[in-house]
Amino acid sequence: MENNTTNNFSNISFNQWNAELYESKHSFVSNLAIDLLELLSPQSGEKILDLGCGTGHLTYKITTKGAKVVGIDNAPTMIEQAHRCYPDIKFLVGDGVNIGLKETFDAVFSNAVLHWIKEQKKVIRNIWRVLKPGGRFVSEFGGKGNIKTIVKSIYEALDAAGYSSNKQLNPWYFPSIGEYATLLESQGFVLTFATLLERPTKLEDGENGLRNWLKMFATCFFEGIPEKKQSIIIDDIENRLRPHLYKKGKWTADYKRIRIMAFKEGNLE
Repeated sequence: MENNTTNNFSNISFNQWNAELYESKHSFVSNLAIDLLELLSPQSGEKILDLGCGTGHLTYKITTKGAKVVGIDNAPTMIEQAHRCYPDIKFLVGDGVNIGLKETFDAVFSNAVLHWIKEQKKVIRNIWRVLKPGGRFVSEFGGKGNIKTIVKSIYEALDAAGYSSNKQLNPWYFPSIGEYATLLESQGFVLTFATLLERPTKLEDGENGLRNWLKMFATCFFEGIPEKKQSIIIDDIENRLRPHLYKKGKWTADYKRIRIMAFKEGNLE
């Protein structure tokens, strides 16, 4: 089948995400987090930090409950789009490793972000710092086994093309519940809820779904590879995954998500 999506996976750093592609083909990222907002249960008058807010859709949903929200994301393109969509909300460029905010919050919320950051001790320390005593941390992100089938096929295709060293460019951190619970408790958090969810996720745009996903989230693996060679590798990845993840004209990503709630001990003001 002819593919009309560009094959160019040229180097794009993670702070230059394609906001248009994210909005048009990956809306499931925010749509699947509605029940995570229920776990957060924002209250009127609360101050909440949305860590890794993307284009701001979940940030906005939190404000509809009467909370005052600050959204931060390390991608200026995402923050620009968030400003355009929701000009009355405060959005800032920043990330979990370098949260420069001096103010403190009743809650920190984060969806589909923490698996992009390997320096988790720094992230957890920063979240602890910006939380008020008694404040809560509610998050969902990729857990152990997340996209295992996709990663395996990426590695196999890179090996077959002679780019085995590019496997070292894997940006993801997918911990087990036990591993992440240990990090939280070492910082002093009280973990009150943790679960690992199987979440097979249908990708948008039919035949192009996997290619769009790779273009959005896996560009790092193609660093330094000529464009024509990238196209051949992507075709190989699709062929390897088609028997497992393609059915009735739709691609499905083999997602597994950790969802947690933890508290900073103490009394809220």
